[in-house]
Amino acid sequence: MPRRSRLLAPVAATVVVIIAGLMFAANFWTDYKWFNSVGYTNVFLTELWTRVLLFAVAALVMAVIVGASIFFAYRARPATRPMSLEQQGLDRYRQSIDPHRKLFFWIAVGALALLAGAAASGDWRVYLQFVNSADFGVADPEFGMDIAFFAFTYPFMRVLLGYLYAAVILAFIAAVIVHYLYGGVRLQNDSGQRATPAARVHLSVLLGLFVLLRAASYWLDRYGLVFSDRGYTFGASYTDVNAVKTALTILTVISVICAILFFANIAFKNTMIPVASLGLLVLSGVVVGGIYPAIVQNFQVDPNEQRLESPYIERNIESTREAYGIADAEVETYDATTELTQQELAAEADTIPSVRLADPAVVSQTFQQMQQVRGFYQFPDVLEVDRYPDADGNLIDTLVAVRELDGPPADQDNWLNRHLIYTHGFGMVAAAGNLIDNEGRPVFTEYNIPPRGDLSDVRGEYEPRIYYGREGAEYVIVQAEEEYDFPLDSENDEPDVPTLEDAVDASPDADDARVPADGDEGAEEAPAEDAEAVDEGAEDAPTSGSQAYNRYDGDGGVALNNFFDRILYAIKYQETSILLNSAITSDSRIIYERDPLDRVEKVAPFLTMDSRPYPAVVDGRIVWIVDGYTTSDGYPYANRIDFTQAVTDTFTDGSIQQVGALPGNEVNYIRNSVKATVDAYHGTVTLYRWDEEDPVLQTWEGAFPGTIVDRDEMSEELLQHVRYPDDLFKVQREIMREYHVTDAASYYGGQDFWSVPNDPTQEGDVPEPPYRQTINFPGSEEASFSLTTTFVPRGRENLAAFMAVDSNPESEDYGQLKLLELPRSTVIFGPGQVQNAFDSDADVREVLLPLEQSNAEVTRGNLLTLPFAGGLLYVEPLYVQAGGGGAASFPLLQQVMVGFGEEVAIGSNLQDALNNLFEGDEAPLPEPDAEEGTEDDEETAEAGAGDGDGGDSDANDLTDALNEAVEAWEEAQEANEDANERLREALEAIEEAAGD
Repeated sequence: MPRRSRLLAPVAATVVVIIAGLMFAANFWTDYKWFNSVGYTNVFLTELWTRVLLFAVAALVMAVIVGASIFFAYRARPATRPMSLEQQGLDRYRQSIDPHRKLFFWIAVGALALLAGAAASGDWRVYLQFVNSADFGVADPEFGMDIAFFAFTYPFMRVLLGYLYAAVILAFIAAVIVHYLYGGVRLQNDSGQRATPAARVHLSVLLGLFVLLRAASYWLDRYGLVFSDRGYTFGASYTDVNAVKTALTILTVISVICAILFFANIAFKNTMIPVASLGLLVLSGVVVGGIYPAIVQNFQVDPNEQRLESPYIERNIESTREAYGIADAEVETYDATTELTQQELAAEADTIPSVRLADPAVVSQTFQQMQQVRGFYQFPDVLEVDRYPDADGNLIDTLVAVRELDGPPADQDNWLNRHLIYTHGFGMVAAAGNLIDNEGRPVFTEYNIPPRGDLSDVRGEYEPRIYYGREGAEYVIVQAEEEYDFPLDSENDEPDVPTLEDAVDASPDADDARVPADGDEGAEEAPAEDAEAVDEGAEDAPTSGSQAYNRYDGDGGVALNNFFDRILYAIKYQETSILLNSAITSDSRIIYERDPLDRVEKVAPFLTMDSRPYPAVVDGRIVWIVDGYTTSDGYPYANRIDFTQAVTDTFTDGSIQQVGALPGNEVNYIRNSVKATVDAYHGTVTLYRWDEEDPVLQTWEGAFPGTIVDRDEMSEELLQHVRYPDDLFKVQREIMREYHVTDAASYYGGQDFWSVPNDPTQEGDVPEPPYRQTINFPGSEEASFSLTTTFVPRGRENLAAFMAVDSNPESEDYGQLKLLELPRSTVIFGPGQVQNAFDSDADVREVLLPLEQSNAEVTRGNLLTLPFAGGLLYVEPLYVQAGGGGAASFPLLQQVMVGFGEEVAIGSNLQDALNNLFEGDEAPLPEPDAEEGTEDDEETAEAGAGDGDGGDSDANDLTDALNEAVEAWEEAQEANEDANERLREALEAIEEAAGD
């Protein structure tokens, strides 16, 4: 073979190793730099050293056990081997291996050690929980041991046994191979012995160790019964406790005896002893471990299952409700009415203005069209619902989103623009959830670039730039090139925005408007003032043509202060421009891991992230608020569920960021233990301890001390925006479907189980999402910002229950689950039935049919359910979008459908719809600008009615005068002086016709 060909393979292998080493070094060092930049180096180092420790220990144990077995097998090889065809065939292999046996030895041992170490390093979470475990303070019902044993100790012991099993089995296999190659073990029986005495002793010891480990496994399996799925419910059943537990104890004793027999064979050197021991072990496993429990289950439990399983069903119910935090749910039987009296209806009229009509999933398109400003900005598909105070200090439901930068324009999408020029989004956009303007658009409370509106007025100036968000390039480099900031002519490009000021001006009390509307005196100066506010605290933004530029002056990112760091990041992102761009200097910073979920997950790898981070204006900055969960699959008797499946609904796609869960994301314990914030400008990550009593969080705090700060360090503004998390509520409602039943007999029958209804406004079997809205919960003194959902009976569509949780952290009832159970004797329409009623009602169809037959696109908004006047009211906004309008069209709210009891109606707004719903026998709701009649008015009307002809004449005169007044008023709106004079005369005529 030519010399060049012989060198090719080593050179190629060396190049591959060097490249792999450089990639590993680049990723390792840049990770360390990132953790150092956010102040969580202790997390990086703790995980690193734990992984190194587990790798070293597992690799060493595997190498020692397997290596010692191979070494002993080779040393115990027979000095002479009998002549046989089998041995003659093996001579060729021995002659090939012997010259390189040390190399083969170290390769085999090293490879197994590396594999064992790599596998063990992946179990670092299990190890840290074991060594830092905190007690739950609750004993399991079967063994009387603290839950911490099952959550933290039991998993670690399982992992430890697994590695010892693997090491002993591999050592046994290696020993058999070596003994066979060198004649210690033979398949042919020419001399009457298949194994030499030394080989028999060696293999007997390994089998004895294996059986001894099996005994330990049997004993540990007794505690694992609390996770059994053999019975009617999850957890140890009657058969497990009364048959399997006993069987495992017997098998443990038998295994210890068999292990002793294997060790005794060292002295006896009789093949029959290990064979008999193995036979006894297998037979006892089949009879004691399999047949006996099956007999108990089939002949004792199955015929009497409900009676025998009841105590264990009760354990399952109690443990599951505690593990998922629903044990303290307040349950109330709600005898929902389907008809209203005039007094009941009038008493509820004040709650109507708080109903959130704007659908976060539909209005997102309106945000995109009216507030996008430039094509490279974008909003999420589903907006978030938060609450902000208006100028009067009243908290209102508010739809919020940040204007994020998706990247440069398509025709300018190159490396320089994407990573150095177009670096950040700009500004918060908010709209009142319960207000719609006359054209069906949401009423914006924060809008435009520079930001204007209530957030700016009430909260003061805030930093609007978004360097950390959910969209944009994987990384950006700042303090290099001038960064695109915002378009200077954005106000000329934006459509007129319906604002809260406009809504106030359009009301009958327009004189009391809180702030001047667009076009009012004093409003013209607002943009310039806001522009100054935007740039305050940053470098003066240079301008070029119609756009402003900015240079980042924050603390986020990693400083590229030397050429070596630039090389590492060039390797990490496989981009040579990081090295070659001359604008990148020692003052430049590279910003990466920009998604708030990724940042929190990285600094808190022990948490499961909620899928819905949301932005808020807090203390002069835009911050992302992220809910973090501590989860476990080790709570005894608690039913396990698939986390991803439980939180999937209309608003999610199932791509949940789950950390440290079982395959399939199974959990059976969850707490919202941490509230995290990510500064959208600096990238600062702060973890706040929210559930101080959670033992899982206490365990992780023991592993990562100083990582989480106390909740008392939350500012007042931040606390106002904390809310009950979506995914936790979805998990709890999934559990509540069955575990609202607390009686074992009723649970066994399953007649009262519920289902989460499908979203009737969407196609396919997608669960209806929970909705955030301000509701008056029955029995509460005031309205509360809540997260709500409904249940229907399993297999049916009528409403079974309504559940809500108080989402206001300043309330004493924050996190309190409240459940309204509807009586089974009263049929209350469920969401699907109400939707069918909407589609089939003649009056509703009369309004919808022309829209559906036109080229307009009709979209049904979220179907809200809320307690109302002793019953349940359904509200569904109806959006219409111009057909064929292309990208410029957006949905406008044109109609509102309502349902109460079995009646449905439609109107141009909520009040009209309710008036249509309750017309006839019930008095309609008063119009917003109508004043209640007085007793004097009624007396005047009665007197006029009793005046005979004169009264009719006076009434006609009064009617004519009123009509004249209306016409004059309409013309007066056009600033017609003649009309004003007519109005004065008409009012005088009214005075004369009405008398005093």
